[in-house]
Amino acid sequence: MDTPLSTIAVVGLGTMGTGIAEVLALAGREVIGIDISEAAARQAVTSLEASTARAVGRGRITGQERADALARFRTHDTLQAAAEAELVIEVVPETYEIKQQVFRELDAVVSPTAILATGTNALSVTRLAAESLHPERVLGLHFFNPAPAMKLVEVVSSVLTAPPAVEAVTKLARELGKEPVAVGDRPGFVADGLLFGYLNQAAAMYEANYASREDIDAAMKLGCGLPMGPLALLDLIGIDTARTVLEAMYAESRDRLHAPAPVLGQLSSAGLTGRKAGRGFYTYDAPGGQAVVPDALTPSAGAATGTGREIISVGVAGSGTMASGITEVFAKAGYTVVLAARGQEKADLAKARIAKSLERSVSKGRLTAEARDETLARITAAGSLDAFAEVDLAVEAVAEDLEIKQQLFATLDKVCRPGAVLATTTSSLPVIAIARATGRPEDVIGMHFFNPAPAMKLVEVVRTVLTADDVHATVRAVCTKIRKHPVDCGDRAGFIVNALLFPYLNNAIKMVEEHYATLDDIDAAMKLGGGYPMGPFELLDVVGLDVSLAIEKVLHKEFRDPGLAPAPLLEHLVAAGCLGRKTGRGFREYARR
Repeated sequence: MDTPLSTIAVVGLGTMGTGIAEVLALAGREVIGIDISEAAARQAVTSLEASTARAVGRGRITGQERADALARFRTHDTLQAAAEAELVIEVVPETYEIKQQVFRELDAVVSPTAILATGTNALSVTRLAAESLHPERVLGLHFFNPAPAMKLVEVVSSVLTAPPAVEAVTKLARELGKEPVAVGDRPGFVADGLLFGYLNQAAAMYEANYASREDIDAAMKLGCGLPMGPLALLDLIGIDTARTVLEAMYAESRDRLHAPAPVLGQLSSAGLTGRKAGRGFYTYDAPGGQAVVPDALTPSAGAATGTGREIISVGVAGSGTMASGITEVFAKAGYTVVLAARGQEKADLAKARIAKSLERSVSKGRLTAEARDETLARITAAGSLDAFAEVDLAVEAVAEDLEIKQQLFATLDKVCRPGAVLATTTSSLPVIAIARATGRPEDVIGMHFFNPAPAMKLVEVVRTVLTADDVHATVRAVCTKIRKHPVDCGDRAGFIVNALLFPYLNNAIKMVEEHYATLDDIDAAMKLGGGYPMGPFELLDVVGLDVSLAIEKVLHKEFRDPGLAPAPLLEHLVAAGCLGRKTGRGFREYARR
């Protein structure tokens, strides 16, 4: 197996196979493209010509490099063409029957030293290898879509795979400009193993009518910095493909989080498999199209949310980072703001923090000095909630403790004028339990801002069963005025973002507990394969392991799903005082400031 892998066959010339062929041809490899469909082969050539032409137009390659790459790509309709290949990568439909047939036929064609790689992301590499006369040369080589753009390649070894085969394809992946991650043989591997559980939970959330498809997708894009929302991503991947992956994952894990949401089966059975069909969770301009077009579920652009209450002045309770950030947001938007803390000194320090933040904006050219002065002039620092007597909207941003929040709302009930809207920024506690601490629960609503509040565009607007319609309309209008994107969600643990984010983080921890992959490999896989701005362990250390554990416990208590139980490793680290960046040690160690 000590070969340069200069001639490589790609079996299956769909979107993924064509993308892999392009990567190989541009990297100087002779590529044998094989597909039983002549139309697929012609389309692969056309796609490669168009893609490389775009690359020339953008200055990424020269015209000569394009011509050379196209000359290195030959198509055939029989596996006999793979005889001279040193590596064969199959990317045929995701079924054991088809893939096993390909491997059996390749055994009779290729040399005994050739490496056979499967592009599966859901099936057992070991089971496929067992069908080969030479199982030691069979492994997984999982590229991500689109293959030319995505840097991650998962190199999957079975218990039968010979180390030299792994070394050869790992070296190849690096020569292709990819980042190889070594993983063991289990459905989903690292990236899809974490990604598809998250996508499945998003589908279940939509199916339960908890939130609209638009709000679920906007929440994860704006709240987590993801390149695509989960339902749009399911449409891109293919809803039938996602269901196949989840079925394989559930067959091994028996974790209910991997049991495919019924809506995935319903859409698949109806042929509504996503972009490729022209319709899935969304409707597209054509089969294979990318542009979303309005359908019966699309909200009207100017849909009225009801008549709201007039908001001129705002009170923000708290003195921490979140309270300061929210105060800055409201003051910038032109509201008169009272920032109340436990004591005048704390309130003054919070206002001073806002002044520093505004000064940074001025130094970076994002804000004028005049706008800075006007913003600060709208903020009054107060040492008592009594200063909220005339505010139209009171927003609490104190510690995430139910008893503390209930005491504060009981005080707001006495201090604030009749008709004032009372909002909590809780990220995990039941809003109704906070509302019941007042004599006017109809005036209480959740406004979950994300940290840092001045930069993050998302606000989860959380209605309880008692929240008045005009209160909901008021808060949505306020969000628009302060240039935030509101998403509606009901009063249940985690709302949208945390309910989808933290099970994903918890599952990443379980992967490490099981010694399936390292912290670095998991973080790299999710950043390079999923487009996440941070890997799960980077994010956990930033959020704080104690905060993460508290949210996991709330989710587990609310939904009673064994799969949501906090990973023991997370509990052990918190018990040891390893809370992340703030303590200098979490999943990783950090230099203390």
